[in-house]
Amino acid sequence: MNLSENVRNEVGVVAIGRNEGERLKRCLQSVQGYRAVVYVDSNSSDASVDMAKQMGVSVVELDMSKPFSAARARNEGFDRLMELFPETKYVQFADGDCEIVKGWIDRAVSEMDQDSALAAVAGRRRERYPSFSIYNQLCDMEWNTPVGDAKACGGDALLRTAALSQAGGYNPVVIAGEEPELCVRMRSMGWKIRRVDCEMTLHDAAMTRFKQWWRRMQRSGHAYAQGANMHGGAPERHWVRELRSICFWAFVVPLISLLLAWPTSGLSLLLLIGYPVLMRRVYRYYQGRGFTNSDARLAAIFDVLAKFPQFVGVAVFYVNHLQSKHTKLIEYKGATQ
Repeated sequence: MNLSENVRNEVGVVAIGRNEGERLKRCLQSVQGYRAVVYVDSNSSDASVDMAKQMGVSVVELDMSKPFSAARARNEGFDRLMELFPETKYVQFADGDCEIVKGWIDRAVSEMDQDSALAAVAGRRRERYPSFSIYNQLCDMEWNTPVGDAKACGGDALLRTAALSQAGGYNPVVIAGEEPELCVRMRSMGWKIRRVDCEMTLHDAAMTRFKQWWRRMQRSGHAYAQGANMHGGAPERHWVRELRSICFWAFVVPLISLLLAWPTSGLSLLLLIGYPVLMRRVYRYYQGRGFTNSDARLAAIFDVLAKFPQFVGVAVFYVNHLQSKHTKLIEYKGATQ
């Protein structure tokens, strides 16, 4: 039996999605041949469920009367997988808008087999159409994370089922950034996370409008605030630095600049020079990581601009948190105008 045959027997796949249509079809086709594939649908109004069933995939239709999160969808998919195939050793998670690249799972399993302390392995996720919009291009750059042992992985990753079970699965109350939150808990148990230099998935963000980008950044701000609230203490200090940066640049600087403008005869507005200075620092950071000058410039502009929608997400989290309210999922694909 060669590696691929072994892999097909010990790996299960969990894909999640809503109204992904052709993107979901490509996703499921990319894992055909694996004996254990589960698709978790979150109330699609298109033919996603019927299509998945016709492809021989086990389908979980989420009860949408309960608060929805991708974390909850992954948990329910994992539960179904282990119910059907309890001997499954590894689980490949994928978003329904992603296609698994041929050869990735073999490589990920090989990596896991060589290091029993690994809980999760991820590779390079790429945008399918990075040139369609600057927002797709920004996503493609975001997926280009450093290779080596890492603090976290993203939604597409191969996980060791024993590690995921030990950690108790994803936290269903986390509406974004659920993978880094899980990784914090797994690392605290002694497990390791690794990013390997291998193509993993093709993702279709389908993000062509500024409003979509803005909503996505709101969601990331909420993730930073929620993550810091849950694991911001020592020694992890999870996302505390990111949260402070958002609040400083999107709230403190503009507030002081404007409040003191009159008593300082406008001198306080000089604080706004900090934004181009920050862009310059971010630009050099991306240059240092090997990005082209034009890509580094684009990333620098949008990384700084992102502080403002991220601050909105931070505010939403704390307002709801103080009222003990659950924040609904902040979706960006359906955002209009």
